[in-house]
Amino acid sequence: MINEKLMNPTTLPNLLTFMRIALIPVVVGLFYLDRPTSNWLAAFFFILACITDYLDGYFARTLKQTTRFGIFLDPVADKLLVAAILLMLVGFGRIQGLSLIPAVIILCREILVSGLREFLAEAHVSVPVTKLAKWKTAIQMAALSLLIIEHIPGFPLPIDEIGILGLWVAAILTLITGFDYLRAGLKHMGD
Repeated sequence: MINEKLMNPTTLPNLLTFMRIALIPVVVGLFYLDRPTSNWLAAFFFILACITDYLDGYFARTLKQTTRFGIFLDPVADKLLVAAILLMLVGFGRIQGLSLIPAVIILCREILVSGLREFLAEAHVSVPVTKLAKWKTAIQMAALSLLIIEHIPGFPLPIDEIGILGLWVAAILTLITGFDYLRAGLKHMGD
């Protein structure tokens, strides 16, 4: 019999994860509206989704509401959010040329880590998130937020270029953390 507590999708952390998923079409839809107001709204909802990522983990630990459902859904929600935003930024020309390289690196790492986690879960091995991976996520989310905003009238720095720089930094950290996860996973891959 499955432990009901471990499967409960209505815990606070799981509801926050559902909220993150529900915000994805809102942010995507705002890309199609008139700028710059829609950029600010899209950035607001994207940042709100990013905050739910932090809060669901925090509440899962502090309220001891970690569920198998949440363990599955949280990383899926993260990857859906990042992939959707990267695709929209590419589709609307805010990421182009050589800047596509960090976007591809980030997407490929997400797929690699997802597959690795799934494989290791079958082997009953958990791969904890490292501090460097948390930094990567924070820089990535900040960079994507800046790329969504795109431009602040009168602001002396080019927001979009800062966002691209942040994307490159996140991609470098993505390579490092992806390699760390792969190296940890290879130890458990026997014949």
